[in-house]
Amino acid sequence: MGFTEKIKTRMHTKKGKVVVWVCVALLVITAFFSYKYFSAIFVNDVKNPGALYIREGASFNDVVDSLKVHDRLRNMTGFKWLAKKKKYTAHIRPGYYYLEKGMSINKIVNILRAGRQTPMRLTFNNVRTKAEFAAKIDRYLMADSTEILNLLNNKAFLDSLGFNENTIPCMFIPDTYEVWWTTKPAEFFKKMKEEYERFWNDSRLAKAKKLGLSPVEVSTLASIVQEETIKPDEKPRVAAVYLNRMNAGMPLQADPTVKFAVGDFSLRRILQVHTRINSPYNTYKHLGLPPGPIDFPYASSIDAVLNHENNDYLYFCARQDFSGYHNFARNFKEHFANAKQYRSTLDVKGIKK
Repeated sequence: MGFTEKIKTRMHTKKGKVVVWVCVALLVITAFFSYKYFSAIFVNDVKNPGALYIREGASFNDVVDSLKVHDRLRNMTGFKWLAKKKKYTAHIRPGYYYLEKGMSINKIVNILRAGRQTPMRLTFNNVRTKAEFAAKIDRYLMADSTEILNLLNNKAFLDSLGFNENTIPCMFIPDTYEVWWTTKPAEFFKKMKEEYERFWNDSRLAKAKKLGLSPVEVSTLASIVQEETIKPDEKPRVAAVYLNRMNAGMPLQADPTVKFAVGDFSLRRILQVHTRINSPYNTYKHLGLPPGPIDFPYASSIDAVLNHENNDYLYFCARQDFSGYHNFARNFKEHFANAKQYRSTLDVKGIKK
């Protein structure tokens, strides 16, 4: 091999080595950026787990602002980049989305783009009035309490559900339900009607019929029982007292109905000035059940009426030990003695109202 040929061979060898090193460098760079891309897009990016609420008409900037305010993500730049790549920026879907620890940017964008909401676990209890109910429910729905309250008083809509402004609380049985945050109030009401009909199965309907009461009347009585005692084991006995009075043609004379009529559930003593109030809910003045429930009765209260105790009590009065339990009586003489003891205790404690 001549000198010139040797030089050419060496040059080709050097070029080959350069090409190899360039290829290796490109592979390393590609691998590095691929790793960075993978790390940014496909691994956990949730810094602070929590809720993301997106309202109707929200823009992509609104979504970004909400994520920033609550410091939800580690890599906002990566989120915005991927959102644009996947065209989420032009397809914002309202809803409640819970961002869990371990979620990647890719998963978050896919969930938001598809509108795969996290269901809300709606719970309500200890509710007495429609206004209180509306205030509790608007925590779980995009609609505000005013929309809900308006629907609770919408005669035409309530008629379509088989209720009226007084009886509609019967339809909402306190429990925990799954709903979408974007559910409209009317849709929510219809869902609760389905739950109501599921609750009133053949067994419960048969027991109500045996009592000669409709489901609404059972719920109305249950609401009174619920206000009378905080002791679950006493509810069937209290229910029996009121059923006995109804069957005997006696007025219920239920203090909680007077409190409802007055609009003050904090009253400790019911006086004559209260029992004279002119209201269809005043069971001292009006025979039978009031026009509707005085609170939102629990399933346990409804079942206490349906499965009431068999007794012949006609009266009961709170015990003077303030234990939450009651003394029961079969006649007015016994009741008067019990009531006198309780009133004396109130006097001693200085409780005037």
